[in-house]
Amino acid sequence: MVQSMTGFGKASAEFNKRKITVEVKSLNSKQLDLSVRLPNLYKENEMAVRNLLSRVLERGKVDFLIYVENIGTETATQINQTLLEGYYLQIKETAGRLGIDTPQDWFQVLLRIPDVLKYETQEVDEEEWSFVMKIVDDALNQLQSFRKQEGSMLDKLFEEKIANISTLLSDIEPHEAERVDKVKVRITEALQKIEDFDYDKNRFEQEMIYYIEKLDINEEKSRLSNHLKYFLETKNSGSGQGKKLGFIAQEMGREINTMGSKSNHAEMQQIVVRMKDELEQIKEQVLNVL
Repeated sequence: MVQSMTGFGKASAEFNKRKITVEVKSLNSKQLDLSVRLPNLYKENEMAVRNLLSRVLERGKVDFLIYVENIGTETATQINQTLLEGYYLQIKETAGRLGIDTPQDWFQVLLRIPDVLKYETQEVDEEEWSFVMKIVDDALNQLQSFRKQEGSMLDKLFEEKIANISTLLSDIEPHEAERVDKVKVRITEALQKIEDFDYDKNRFEQEMIYYIEKLDINEEKSRLSNHLKYFLETKNSGSGQGKKLGFIAQEMGREINTMGSKSNHAEMQQIVVRMKDELEQIKEQVLNVL
């Protein structure tokens, strides 16, 4: 089944007076392009997160974020009250001795002084990290569901566009015989306009056959038809086929372009233009396929 590279997932839960939220979004990219942002609390587990994302998401420009909110009254930052009081008394004494004003906002000044705020180092145990990984799994499952929904829409579009190109390919056939007759008439009329010009009819027929063979598009039609079938087979063969589908679309384009250059017929050229339009829509959307 076709999957898109575009997706978004978000999950959150509470653990030990902390609200943990995981967000992950993915856009199309030629390879896996990971951006991982973790709070310092979980930095040592970044490699495990990257390995998981690489295995699950395979390809795409991925932005991954975990952020933590304290929901209790406790905090990892503590005020060194003894040191703060000592600074307060010294500043007040110095201001009185020098005859200068004391600060209007004491806390703004005191809290900026080094070592007044103490940061306690927190450690993450296995229980908490297992809990975090469950939230990560929930967010990834949401993103995967999003990718499948987007992929379903892409699948329908590809089926429609391939069917349209196949129909247009059939529409070319009635014009081929007519085109050969028109070429013969045009060349014959041009020769007849040349006064006192005589030519070998057998040689003329040989040259005509050679010229018409140059305009023959049966091989291009056959190859294009095979490419259309192969595109559908590849699309239905499993996920992770985006690059391969892109290569097949390029081959389809080569055959269509060759038919256009060989057509030498107004109606056929119009059909080729319509085929190119359908193919361009396929190429544009195949960039989003995983």
